[in-house]
Amino acid sequence: MKTIGNKKIYETPEEIMKPEHTMLINWDLQNGLVKNIFNKNEFVKNVKSLNENARKVKMPIAYTKITPLPFLYMSPAMIGSYMRRFGVDDPAKLPAFMAPGSEDAEIYNDFMPEKEDYIFNKNTASIFIGTNFINMLKAAGIETLIFTGIATEIGVESSVRDSAVYGYYTVVASDSCSSHDRESHEAALKSMSSVSMVMKTADIINVLKKY
Repeated sequence: MKTIGNKKIYETPEEIMKPEHTMLINWDLQNGLVKNIFNKNEFVKNVKSLNENARKVKMPIAYTKITPLPFLYMSPAMIGSYMRRFGVDDPAKLPAFMAPGSEDAEIYNDFMPEKEDYIFNKNTASIFIGTNFINMLKAAGIETLIFTGIATEIGVESSVRDSAVYGYYTVVASDSCSSHDRESHEAALKSMSSVSMVMKTADIINVLKKY
């Protein structure tokens, strides 16, 4: 660790991921997404293991859930994005996507939150937009965020880049993130390495085991 003025600059993974100032973010671990990823078995195993080890060191854990807005409050650009995603030529033909209360919207059974975890119902691809997240981090003294989740190239990358912009140490658990498309997943990991630490789940767990 180095200092400049009254600032402490963490350098090692052990300093950066000290549990007392780190939060684990599980991004959109919902049934409707988990069932369509390219590496489901590996992903489930890794996310479960990382969460179990984070709990052992009493690291705060948060979950996000896609909660789409009604069309009245959704931007035309977002509606158009959904139309392209589902291959329809009329908004009226869009299927219900992650409707609250639906099976697809629920968190995958192997990742169920525990009582002390926090769940964000959000409607953008960044955990920082439309939530009280920054104020919560400040109140809890959080300096580092570790990300898992789906999809690597969409919400994970958006939130990781925002995290760096807001001045947080940021770690991506590379094999605890996923997408329906391996190529997009791998490209996003490479891109995020310029603004965050990208580490294998096992390597992150080895750091946590030192506490």
